[in-house]
Amino acid sequence: MSTAGAAHNVRVLGSGETTVVLGHGYGTEQSVWRHLVPHLVDQYKVLLYDNMGAGSTNPDYFDFDRYSSIEGYAYDLLAILEEFNVQKCIYVGHSLTAMVAIAASIFRPDLFHKIIMIAATPRMVNSGDYFGGFEQRHLDQVLAGMKKNNICHDMGQAALVLGCDMDSEAVQEFSRTLFNVTVPCHIIQSSKDMCVPQSVGEYLNNNLGGKSIVEVMSVEGHLPHLSAPEVTIPVLLRHIHYDIAT
Repeated sequence: MSTAGAAHNVRVLGSGETTVVLGHGYGTEQSVWRHLVPHLVDQYKVLLYDNMGAGSTNPDYFDFDRYSSIEGYAYDLLAILEEFNVQKCIYVGHSLTAMVAIAASIFRPDLFHKIIMIAATPRMVNSGDYFGGFEQRHLDQVLAGMKKNNICHDMGQAALVLGCDMDSEAVQEFSRTLFNVTVPCHIIQSSKDMCVPQSVGEYLNNNLGGKSIVEVMSVEGHLPHLSAPEVTIPVLLRHIHYDIAT
C-alpha cells in the first residue's frame, strides 16, 4: 500500500464512478461511519481513513510542527486523494475534519464536487459578534483536562482541536479563508449540540464563498451519525445524492 494509505489506514470499499470520502472528527476514528457505509457501497466507491493521531495510526508519524495547524491535516488529505487517484470526490466530514476539507478545497478545489459538513465549527470560543458556544475560561478548563488525561499531546494541539486560540485576528483570518471556498457546502447540524450551536451553521452559511445550504435535524448531540443514525443517515444520503439547487 502507498505511504499515505498505510499511515492513515486507508480502506476503499464498494464500486462506482463517484468516490465518497469519509473523514471522522476528533476523538473518533473511521469506524464512526459504520451506520453510513452499508448504504453507500452498492452505488459509490467509499474511501475511509484515519487522521494522524487517531485510531491505530503510528504515533511516531505525528509531527508536532505539521499538526500545529489545520493545514497539516489538509495536506494529508490531499496526499491521500492523489495517491488513490481520486479525481473528484464528495467529502463527508465531521467536526474539525470538515474544516480540514474546507482548507484542502481552497488548495485544490478541482478535487471536491461538494463538502458535506456535520457539526462543523471553525472556532468554539465566543469572540465579538461570533458566538461559538463557549467562553474562554470554560475551555481553558477543558484544555487542562485534555492535557492531564493525555487526550491531546500538548496544549497547542488541544487548542487547535477546539478552535479556541485567543487571538481575535484568527477569527478574522478564518472569515477571509471561508470566503475563498468555492466548493458547494452542505451544512448539517443537530438541533441541540452543546459543542456547536445553530448560530455556527448560520455563520458558515453567511461567510462561505460558494453555494451553501443548512439543514438542522431534530436530534441532539455532537455525533448524530452515531447517536441517532435512524434520523441522520437518511439526511446524509439525501445530501450525498443531490446537489444544491441552482
